[in-house]
Amino acid sequence: MNANLYDFSGDLKGKIDLPESLFGGNVNRPVLYDVVRMYLANRRSGSAKTKERGEVKFSNAKPYRQKGTGRARAGRRSSPIWRGGGTVFGPKPRDYRFAVPKKVKRLALKSALADKGREEKVAVVEGVTMEGPKTKRFAEFLKSSGLSGRKILFVTESFDDNVYMSMRNIAGIEFIVSSNINAYEILKADTLLFTKEALSKIEEVFV
Repeated sequence: MNANLYDFSGDLKGKIDLPESLFGGNVNRPVLYDVVRMYLANRRSGSAKTKERGEVKFSNAKPYRQKGTGRARAGRRSSPIWRGGGTVFGPKPRDYRFAVPKKVKRLALKSALADKGREEKVAVVEGVTMEGPKTKRFAEFLKSSGLSGRKILFVTESFDDNVYMSMRNIAGIEFIVSSNINAYEILKADTLLFTKEALSKIEEVFV
């Protein structure tokens, strides 16, 4: 399995072999489902809250007399059947987080990489250097390489402030360091764009 190799001018240099240990496995969809569900659950704040009848601010006085009005009996304005009353069985703050084993996370990562590799949605770039933030230069690279207009996950070996600031205003492109890459971010992107150094680092860390 291989991918297109570009220089930072956007010129196609040829093909580069993708690590078989990362991109050559089977796609385990049940594992991908579990891990993606975990990532999404762990992002939830769990702060949803509605007031119950004991928490809404109403007088405890009876709204009207018990008999003689022809209306249904009512004891409190905070009743759930009244407008502005409390909520029955409403959401309460809770922690949605859960964990999966480390081996399962790695299996999901390799499955996601294998899926992108088989669909030929992986590209590699070399020589990414920026002396200062320059969005125009990064946009020109994407246009020249034919990657413009896609949802791209750009993976680098280490955080580079100039590179990050050059691409953060370009719609559809996300930045991630190779050590933080995960199955959810991979599946969310249309195309994976690695630096050569990041590809080597991922193989070193996750194999």
